[in-house]
Amino acid sequence: MPNHLNNETSPYLLQHAENPVDWYPWGEAAFRKAREEDKPVFLSIGYSTCHWCHVMAHESFEDPEIAEILNRYYISVKVDKEERPDIDHIYMAVCQAFTGSGGWPTSVWMTWDQKPFFAGTYFPKTARGGSPGLRELLMRIHQQWETNRAALLRSAETVTAFLREVHPAPAQADGALADKAADWYREHFDVAFGGFGPAPKFPAPHNLLFLLQRYEKHGDREALCMAEITLERMYAGGLFDHIGYGFCRYSTDRAYLVPHFEKMLCDNALLILAYCKAWELTARPLYRDIAEKTAEYVLREMTGPDGGFYNAQDADSEGEEGRYYVFTPSEITRLLGERDGTTFCARFGITEAGNFAGKSIPNLLEADTLEDSRFDAMLPALRDYRKRRARLQTDDKILTFWNALMIAALCRLYRCTQDVRYLEAARRAQRCVEDTLCRGDMLFVSFRAGRPGTPGFLEDYAGYSFALLSLYDATLDRQYLRRGAELVKTAASQFYDPEHGGFYLYAREQEALLFRPKACYDGAVPSGNSLMAYVLVRLRSLIPEAVEKGLVEKQLSFLAGEAQGHPAGFAMFLLALSDVLEPPLQITVVPAAGEDLRALPFLLPSDALVQVLEHPAEGYRLIQSKTTFYVCRGHTCLPPMDKAQLSDFLGREPNSTTGE
Repeated sequence: MPNHLNNETSPYLLQHAENPVDWYPWGEAAFRKAREEDKPVFLSIGYSTCHWCHVMAHESFEDPEIAEILNRYYISVKVDKEERPDIDHIYMAVCQAFTGSGGWPTSVWMTWDQKPFFAGTYFPKTARGGSPGLRELLMRIHQQWETNRAALLRSAETVTAFLREVHPAPAQADGALADKAADWYREHFDVAFGGFGPAPKFPAPHNLLFLLQRYEKHGDREALCMAEITLERMYAGGLFDHIGYGFCRYSTDRAYLVPHFEKMLCDNALLILAYCKAWELTARPLYRDIAEKTAEYVLREMTGPDGGFYNAQDADSEGEEGRYYVFTPSEITRLLGERDGTTFCARFGITEAGNFAGKSIPNLLEADTLEDSRFDAMLPALRDYRKRRARLQTDDKILTFWNALMIAALCRLYRCTQDVRYLEAARRAQRCVEDTLCRGDMLFVSFRAGRPGTPGFLEDYAGYSFALLSLYDATLDRQYLRRGAELVKTAASQFYDPEHGGFYLYAREQEALLFRPKACYDGAVPSGNSLMAYVLVRLRSLIPEAVEKGLVEKQLSFLAGEAQGHPAGFAMFLLALSDVLEPPLQITVVPAAGEDLRALPFLLPSDALVQVLEHPAEGYRLIQSKTTFYVCRGHTCLPPMDKAQLSDFLGREPNSTTGE
């Protein structure tokens, strides 16, 4: 019989709708039942493409014995972390407090008033490899609940008090933070394989954007070298899908050979931004090619009929991780013929011995060059074959935040390539967000099966405003700028903490949880606070009246306090701070009558702040009836220019095209 999840829209919750466990979605009904029946709550948090979530489900949540224990002694609650980042943030902190680390699935035992007294991640059904078994753990906690509840409640109160966030005092937001972050990257850089620190290695493209900006503004060639080696090695390894394109979630090894095979929209969006920036600074065709391949994957496999972008693709195929992606030499030669197949295997490291469970992950780690298009025509046959060979699950919900990141990425790719397909895809996705995820100035987290999810969180407002500013940069259409300003105003009223600074993760009017966190650290994706800082800085430069006086300085000071201990974990904030300390070019355009400005964004630096006046104004007039450009950097302005003079000036600007 289906449990209480059968009317949900989350693919993750629906995966568990027919478990013998009597799951509830997060909500008052579950906690009321726990109180009425005097039972603790077992909370399980995960997401639909999570490999270890699948493993724990198959081992335990589909098992009648475990289900009987949970149903008899607990009220069980399932949460999709992607739809409820507020719950995930809080109980991930709980898990880290108990164990020193975190991950998914997250398993939490708590009281009916949501106070946790024990937590962990994956547990096997029975004890294995030093990990306690879920069956024994459930029985032990039940026994303690019945015979020694006071100790559990004391633990819950202690952990709850410990977790209530105390933020450091605001600090001076200056260039010393960026210098300290750069030192950390240098110290932890893997010279041989790229990336930072040991495996597992996450791409964290915002870290690479920080390094690329260091080179752009300061000529830091070591920063450029670290970014380029990392970008090249990530592409060369199995982290990149050389058959169907797109990047997997992270690498399980130092060399980027063996990925965790799930693909997520957010990672691919941020990586497009990083590869585009690398191309802008170096003019190496390889980087633009990788960005285009990644976009091709998203537009081919991750785009819905209304233009919105799907969430993720699973690591598992038919219950086996990575099966979809690996090959044997005989499969390749059977499909491509002996000659082409043998050459293809040599190029992509496909051998009889294999590099993953007896088969091979295609890669270019031993290739003579990363730039060789001879094999592109062979790829469609391989894509079709692996689709027939194994089914790959796609999480088809539309997330506001991740769609926003992809919209911004496609806008940047459009400016790099001048290919209007990317702009059209970005605009179509933005219309999908407006139609399905917006109600006026209110955003929702997700949309699936004709229904929006919960009201949006800070990352949704910051991310979508970022996307709208990116659309403005790509088109100079002020409707996007005005819409972004509206959403920033709403975010400031709903999420901002005027007393201590910073933005809360969830809004004043949303469900009150154990505590009200402020997400600041940039993990696999930029935090809502870092991204909001970036948006506020750019928006103030474009529409000063749209940002409350002093808000930018307060937000930067708040984040500077947060970043004191480890600035390298706040890369997106450091990008925003740099644009305050060393502002990008500010260009005011006075267009001549009938002037078509659609090609103008291709001429300008990607971070330039551009204002297009509808009419000449005081101090801004047409020169010789030609479109006229007024260019300033910081507090220094140049004489007015026409388009030819502007082009000549930009060609002489440091790092404008080649990084020299």
